[in-house]
Amino acid sequence: MRYVYGITGAMLLGGAVATLSNPVGAQVAQNEPGTISAAAPRPGAPMSFADLVERLQPAVVNISTRQVIQIPRNRALPPGFEEFFRRFGGDVPQGGDDVVTQRGGSLGSGFIISADGYVVTNNHVVAPARDNAVVEAVTVTLNDGTEYEAEVVGRDTASDLAVLKIRPRGALPFVRFGDSRRVRVGDWVIAIGNPFTLGGTVTAGIVSALHRNIGAGNYDRYIQTDAPINSGNSGGPMFDLQGNVIGINTALISPTGGNVGIGFAIPAEQAAPIIEALRRGERVRRGYMGVSLQALDAGLAAALGVERNRGELIRAVTPGGPAARAGIQQGDVVISVNNQPVTPEQSLSYLVSNLPVGSRVPIEIIRNGQRRSVTVTLAERPSEEELARLNQVEGGQGPAAAPGSKEEPQSSSQRSTREGLGLTVQTLTADVARELRLEAGVRGVVVVAVDPNSDAAVKNLQAGDVILSIDNRPTRSPEEAAAAVAAARQARRGTVLLLVRRGSQPPVYIGVELARPR
Repeated sequence: MRYVYGITGAMLLGGAVATLSNPVGAQVAQNEPGTISAAAPRPGAPMSFADLVERLQPAVVNISTRQVIQIPRNRALPPGFEEFFRRFGGDVPQGGDDVVTQRGGSLGSGFIISADGYVVTNNHVVAPARDNAVVEAVTVTLNDGTEYEAEVVGRDTASDLAVLKIRPRGALPFVRFGDSRRVRVGDWVIAIGNPFTLGGTVTAGIVSALHRNIGAGNYDRYIQTDAPINSGNSGGPMFDLQGNVIGINTALISPTGGNVGIGFAIPAEQAAPIIEALRRGERVRRGYMGVSLQALDAGLAAALGVERNRGELIRAVTPGGPAARAGIQQGDVVISVNNQPVTPEQSLSYLVSNLPVGSRVPIEIIRNGQRRSVTVTLAERPSEEELARLNQVEGGQGPAAAPGSKEEPQSSSQRSTREGLGLTVQTLTADVARELRLEAGVRGVVVVAVDPNSDAAVKNLQAGDVILSIDNRPTRSPEEAAAAVAAARQARRGTVLLLVRRGSQPPVYIGVELARPR
């Protein structure tokens, strides 16, 4: 199960088996139209889900893995001891070349989508638990306790989906995807899975929200539910009252690790095409523009003069990519893709990924306060490994340190920048760039001091940060920084847009409020 603490995602696991209430051997889907109506509670006032669950539960399975992990000998500690060392300030013992082999596993849920044994689950349920782990075997356990060794026939890391295949001794009960586009907030839903190793567990609730973006991936567009979702429900189905699979339970927000009534499912409309491609042994193809994006918070929206919840900021453009060829630039705000608005619930990545590779797509942007239209010919999204290489920023490793500086009188430009932004800056020289572990070619001004009472301090700017531009104007000296601040004041703008580089990290935009003139 993906856990999201605030904005951070992590995976936990669980699962087991239960008893069979419907014999294996079905020749039609368990949720075939016409077979559910008599079992479903009457619309609007469910008296019991029992008949519906009895029909659907045999198609829900437990999924477990057997994994091997190579660990340095001194790190083969009893469970919990690594956390003990960290909590009390000690260093976790490190081993040398000598390693020991430990065995572990993972548990989750899934559901059968064909009588011949194709099974859907989350990719993280069947993926290695650590970088140094290897999955030796995947086991699917049916509702009656029958176990089958499974083959992973396809996986898609970006959507966190996987398809397995088992070789059953007869026809299996299975279910079909429904149309999640017809789901409404307030509809009843049922989740079946294996939370905390408790097999065949059924929970019910309502749809709490649609199109949720929780920051867990580029394609977040979850169905939110208050039906209890816990560790081990990952990969299990979410059903509507007609027995349709409308979602795949995947994530939850929890400050405790347990259910607090905020769970998330990948909608069927998004999952079904990916599942079909994986089932056929095909690679999932997605549209690609070649940009790095940044969400528009209140400060950025104010600095750019745009609506807060409309559009995404282009943080960087991949050289030679589709966006670069179309003329899109760093600092542009994309407000629509193919005439669809870009919003927090409908991100640019989501919209582009669902468009055909090679299609010519109209893109509406805002640049320097002016609307423009460009046409981008989409390429195919590279693999995650290739994207990591393309987005890698060469240069020093580790966090930047504050540059050394002598106590010197501040120039009028430095005083102006400090009074306007709460930042004291100096030119980024070659010596300072080496001290900050920056690669050659970085141009800007380096922050040497931050007024603790300024908005810049609130936005977490710190000594050692390099300001590359202010309001998309290059700032290679304190004089250029002061001129940009003066221009913003003359235009009666209260917030400026800084492009900031910290150490080896990619640059980010930050909206900083100007101090009122004294």
